[in-house]
Amino acid sequence: MPSVPSPPPELVPVANLQEFFRASVDAAMATNKVAVEDHTAHYVVSLLTLFARAEALHGGSGRGPRLRPLALMLADAMSATPGDERNTGLQRLGDVALFVAGFMAESLDRSPVGVDYYVKMGGAAYDSLAGRLPPNARGRAFAPVFRELAAKFTDLVDVLAEVRHSAASSRDDDVLRLYEQWLKTGSRRARRILVRLGIEPTAQAASAWQH
Repeated sequence: MPSVPSPPPELVPVANLQEFFRASVDAAMATNKVAVEDHTAHYVVSLLTLFARAEALHGGSGRGPRLRPLALMLADAMSATPGDERNTGLQRLGDVALFVAGFMAESLDRSPVGVDYYVKMGGAAYDSLAGRLPPNARGRAFAPVFRELAAKFTDLVDVLAEVRHSAASSRDDDVLRLYEQWLKTGSRRARRILVRLGIEPTAQAASAWQH
């Protein structure tokens, strides 16, 4: 019966790294006033722990530091055999989109697509996955996790960004990127930092950006 794939055993890092990320994620959620179910928080911590190893993030494909574009990952998933294979592809798409948007957002500054694209693609992948899981015990356990990841994708991007930058305050040259992120995704973290810097994001600006 189809089931949600688990990370390969050889990619599970040491426990102390997971504990570090658990504390960091808990603190970031408190700072950003984000609340998720325990199983969802555990999933995010496990994702950070897994992707701390570059070969897990890049899939051991031999492509070096370049990730496969999300559109191609989606095409791979949708052309895969329904069941485990397709679910694995959708899960990886959601995982990579969440990690890159939250933990590697600076790498998107010169990319043809921005963080909003990753938010939309990742959220849609998780949402689709939640609806495709089989009605067995494992599917019933994981469907709410992926559904919550989809519904709170932007908030969780903020959480990962907070983990990444927890010890640093925003620099002046980050302000434009933060404002653009708020306009495109509605990031509450970006808005909070802008307000702290004396910049009040406005709905009029967001409307002008979208049109």
